[in-house]
Amino acid sequence: MAESLIQVTLCWSLQPRQVWEHHLTVPEGSTLEAVLDVGIVMCQQADPTVSPTDLAKLQFLQPGIWGRKVDWHATVREGDRVELYRPLKVDPKVARRQRFKRQGKGRTGLFANRKRGAAAGY
Repeated sequence: MAESLIQVTLCWSLQPRQVWEHHLTVPEGSTLEAVLDVGIVMCQQADPTVSPTDLAKLQFLQPGIWGRKVDWHATVREGDRVELYRPLKVDPKVARRQRFKRQGKGRTGLFANRKRGAAAGY
């Protein structure tokens, strides 16, 4: 009996503004580890300019399927988008506070088009 195959998409970004996306055919019931192994081989064949050290870094990234973090041993289904996430360099809450402080509180957001004498946010 023939083993059934499924289509998945493997995406990652090792640097800002550089996204790699590969459509792969893997056996049904494959784990994320198996998908990554197939993806690395396909990437090396498709684009020999990609360095092996960059591909070796992929196993240390956080895996996810369709934007939700999952374990490396999770199985993939037909049409899944497997994503590998870089660690955050700055906490998003801290970054928002810094942007707000830099922009100033009187010119942005709810305060941008405030009528003279009106309460804040209206």
